[in-house]
Amino acid sequence: MKRKETQSLDSVIAEWIRENGLEKPLLEHRVVQQWADILGPTIARYSRDIEVKDGMLRVRITNAALRQELFEQRFRLIQKLNDAVGGEAITDIRLLG
Repeated sequence: MKRKETQSLDSVIAEWIRENGLEKPLLEHRVVQQWADILGPTIARYSRDIEVKDGMLRVRITNAALRQELFEQRFRLIQKLNDAVGGEAITDIRLLG
C-alpha cells in the first residue's frame, strides 16, 4: 500500500474553500470585520454601515473632510485592504455621506 502525499490541514481547507467558491466571500467578510484594525481607530470612529458585495465596498463616512481624503486615496485604500486580508476582496469603493 502506497502512502499518498501528505498535506497540512490549512492547505486542505484553503483548497476546499477555493473549490467551493467561498474564497471571495470569505475575504469580503474579513474586510468588514477588520476595517477598524486595518484603518485605525480614527477612521473607524467615523465609519458606519460597512458592507461588501461583489467586490464593491460601501461605507458611510460621517465626516465630510475625512470622506474626501479617503476618496482621493481610494486606490491605495483598496490595495491596503486587499493586502491586509490576503487576496483581492475589494475592486472598488463607494464612500457615502
